[in-house]
Formats: sequence, C-alpha cells, structure tokens
Amino acid sequence: MSKNYALDAANRERAGKGIARTLRREGRIPAVIYGDGKEPIKISLDQNTANVEYNRGHMYTTLCDLKIDKDKHVVLARDIQIHPVTDVVEHIDFLRVNKKTKIAVMVPVHFINEDKSPSLDQKGTLNVVRHEVELLCSAMNIPEYIEANVEGKEHGDAVKISDVVLPEGTKPVIDNRDFTIATLVPPKTAEQLEAEEAAMEAEGDGIISDEEAEGEEAKEGDEKASED
Repeated sequence: MSKNYALDAANRERAGKGIARTLRREGRIPAVIYGDGKEPIKISLDQNTANVEYNRGHMYTTLCDLKIDKDKHVVLARDIQIHPVTDVVEHIDFLRVNKKTKIAVMVPVHFINEDKSPSLDQKGTLNVVRHEVELLCSAMNIPEYIEANVEGKEHGDAVKISDVVLPEGTKPVIDNRDFTIATLVPPKTAEQLEAEEAAMEAEGDGIISDEEAEGEEAKEGDEKASED
C-alpha cells in the first residue's frame, strides 16, 4: 500500500456554477467530502496542487490526509472531473473511509518473471488483455499494483487471475470464474507474415488518392454537363 498523500482544503458555504467559476479564477477548485453516514462537506482546493497529485496517477488508489483548518479527514478520490480541452482538474468527490470501509478499485497489473517464460524466450508475445483488475478491498489497504507471474508459460498459455497472489482480505470483483489477464502468443510464421503483407498490398491497391478522387469527380461532372 502506498503512503498517504496530503492536501490542504478550505470550507466553502455555497455551491453552484457561479461559485465554481469564481473559485477557478482564484486558482482554486470546488470539491466535496461525503460518506461514512455523515453530512457532506463542501470544500475548495488549490488547483495546481490538485493537478500535480492527479497527474501522478495515484488519486484513485491512494488515501489522502485532507486537512481543513484543524480537522483531518482520511479520504479517497472517487470522481474527478477534468476539463475536456485543458485536462485540468475542475472538481473532486472524496469518500470518507475507515478501517471498515470496503471499496472496489481498479488496480494496475505488473507482470513478473518474464525472463522465465519459455514462450517469451522463444520470441513469443505477451498479449495483455487486462492492464488493470477491479478488486474489492479494504479502503485502508489498497494495493498499489498486483503481480501476475508468467514463469513457465508456453506458447498458447493464458495468465489467469489465479496466477496472482492477492493481498490478504482482497478479492476480484469478478469472483465466479478464473478470468484471463494475458495470453502468450507464438511468433508469426513466414507464411503468416507473407499473407499479411499481401493483404496490405491488396488493400493499398484499392485506395484512391485525393487527387484521383478529385479527377473522378471532375470527369463525372463533365459527363453530366455533356448529357444536359
């Protein structure tokens, strides 16, 4: 589990688009804390600081020690709104958490022992099906990542969720089947490569360039004018 990061916040009394625009002009963004059977708290955060933490890519899986004046709340970001053009954080919803809180989170998958896979040693390819796996775990013990073992995997083998050693008290949200995380694909044969190359050439032969398309349109226009 990663170490908590910290943010300082300020209370805000009002909500709405006008208030949000005013805050953003001042270099701050609106946010809210909810959950744990308590009333939501409307807050604002420094926009630059929030962007730095967001761009580190850990806010959805790392707890935050959020300080408001003398009060501190342990929270987890559950929804982050991003500007569609500038990619700047515009609003964050934080969930209060405690030792009893169970949540579903997307956790990255790291592959280990790739040098011990006969398939990869024979120039096979690791075809990753899931770069992340949704896990149900304690909010106070969210794994930073999980490790999938490819040791001994041959051509055509699959890396399943059962190949992952999950932290205690953690389980996949999909718990009714041993689902695939990746497959080991053998290298392509010379015949396959030649067939792909031929298919690409055939596809290229059927493509009409912009100049050719304009010429065809002009020709059709001249023919129509002659008919008229």
